[in-house]
Amino acid sequence: MEKNDNISLNNINHGISILERKTLNVTGVNKIESFDDEEFFMETTMGYLVVKGEGLEIVKLDTKEGVVCLKGLIISMCYVDKIKKNAKEGSIFSKMFK
Repeated sequence: MEKNDNISLNNINHGISILERKTLNVTGVNKIESFDDEEFFMETTMGYLVVKGEGLEIVKLDTKEGVVCLKGLIISMCYVDKIKKNAKEGSIFSKMFK
């Protein structure tokens, strides 16, 4: 059963809609990695998405359908190719062991 759930999540279309920089709807979300009132970091079917803003909060979370709705002031959104657990570790160690 678990394999079927993963397949169905990967087939969900990814889309983003913003209304007046106050409401953000994201489809195709596999999971939310971390969040607070200034930043949401989520895995989507098209890669990792970072949403930054002020007063961010979840309005709707539908894990079965892969839908996340946020409200607050949306400042920026960015896709991230690779995850760095700690930016300091990544930069120091990558420079030392090249």
